[in-house]
Amino acid sequence: MREADNPCVRCGACCASFRVDFAREELMSAGGCVPDGLAVPLTEHLCRMRGTDHAQPRCAALSGQVGVDARCGIYEWRPGPCREFGMLATLGRGDDACSRARQRHGLPPLD
Repeated sequence: MREADNPCVRCGACCASFRVDFAREELMSAGGCVPDGLAVPLTEHLCRMRGTDHAQPRCAALSGQVGVDARCGIYEWRPGPCREFGMLATLGRGDDACSRARQRHGLPPLD
């Protein structure tokens, strides 16, 4: 599937629906790829993507309008949970979590 045809690339519903916790080792300062400024420390071993712990979550790396033209500003460097989320969506169909996120934003589930 071409990137332009991937519904995940322009959707962003998951980025504005869920908390994203990941290992500190994924931070740039620890040799990973995630920019430190986009993370909030949680524990000695865990961080959270900034903005995802708000009452109405929205990842600080997300730009644009959800469901219209949303983009991850660090797509190539996103943490593991973001890479693993909605793997089926890259095939044009979503899993249950993807469907719930899309529903929260008034979007139909992926078939």
